[in-house]
Amino acid sequence: MTGDTVRTFAEAREWARTGTRLVLAAVADLDETGFSAATALPGWTRKHLAAHVAANADALCNLVHWAATGDETPMYASAEERAEGIARGPALSPGELRSWLADSAERLAEGFDGLTGEQWRHEVVTAQGRTVPATELPWMRARETCVHAVDLATGTTFADLPDGFLTALAEEIRDKRRLAELPDGPLPEIAAWLAGRPHTLADAAELGPWL
Repeated sequence: MTGDTVRTFAEAREWARTGTRLVLAAVADLDETGFSAATALPGWTRKHLAAHVAANADALCNLVHWAATGDETPMYASAEERAEGIARGPALSPGELRSWLADSAERLAEGFDGLTGEQWRHEVVTAQGRTVPATELPWMRARETCVHAVDLATGTTFADLPDGFLTALAEEIRDKRRLAELPDGPLPEIAAWLAGRPHTLADAAELGPWL
């Protein structure tokens, strides 16, 4: 990681664990009707989003394998494969989705635990084509789980996410959106605004969805 980052490797790993717990808790009691309800993402049901989060863990496991072995294994074989993972969601039962979410998250956690210090420094390529050290993978997972735990719209909000995570997220999105100034407001609302999610900030220009 760069020297000026607002997050550490250890923090990113803990935030990934936190996000995973929030996602699993969000879907724990959903029945077929609950899973079929809309999320905060237009056009996506909770089944679509749960499948996306589970498939993301599987994809990151590919990068863990790459870092561990040197065998170049992309996150997804193609854009079509990524889309197929999301589309698979509606065909699965609530139990099958919960199992996929839990099992894929456990495999990823075990993969993280198995990497050595040297392997964590090995470079891999993300689905967006960025070459990054494997130390970036816990942060990638933290973003997916924490933000999408809110998107599942079962009661979790940005205010429920760790302050350190929100600070790191806001800094990253601000840099990527090349915003010179941020509106005044509570950190959770600023992070939600930057991510293109519902917020309560007054007079803040609307931003498109991020992630």
